[in-house]
Amino acid sequence: MFYVKQLEHEVVLQPVHFGNKLKATIVRLLKEEVEGLALANYGYVVNVIEVPEDQIKSGIIEYDSGDVVFTVKYTALLLRPFINEVLDAVVTQCNALGFFAFCGPLRIFVSKHSMPEEMFNGFDGSKDAWISDDKEVVISSGCGVRLRIKGRTVEQGNITAIGTIKDNYLGQIDDGENMDS
Repeated sequence: MFYVKQLEHEVVLQPVHFGNKLKATIVRLLKEEVEGLALANYGYVVNVIEVPEDQIKSGIIEYDSGDVVFTVKYTALLLRPFINEVLDAVVTQCNALGFFAFCGPLRIFVSKHSMPEEMFNGFDGSKDAWISDDKEVVISSGCGVRLRIKGRTVEQGNITAIGTIKDNYLGQIDDGENMDS
């Protein structure tokens, strides 16, 4: 799920930013550009942990614009969901087809076909909640669920996943009422 990896990124800097704090400006722009970005092969960049000064290479001038391109190697904390990984998420939206949940920046959809059989016809439109036949399990916006990742896609710098709560020990883990904000 979370891991640390060394990555490389090109930062384009306009000449107006040149001065005493050039390296600090490069680090600031690097963080603005990559934190929160979804990289196809690696996952979400949660945080830039370290940018060693010796890993900021000399810039190359672009002749047509006058901008300078710096290649920077940095260490980042990444979030990457793996297939069949079990994780806890918070439900944000319920509809007749299933529900959406978030685990950090990762958006996960759980279809009604990926819920236990006692919940298959349990959507209550007036409460916007999935309710089991015995009324013991109520999955609604704000509650916590434990789910298993069954698939993931990367589109337009965003990672989404498909999940299931149809296995043992998966499903509602918190009703959302006792959560400290």
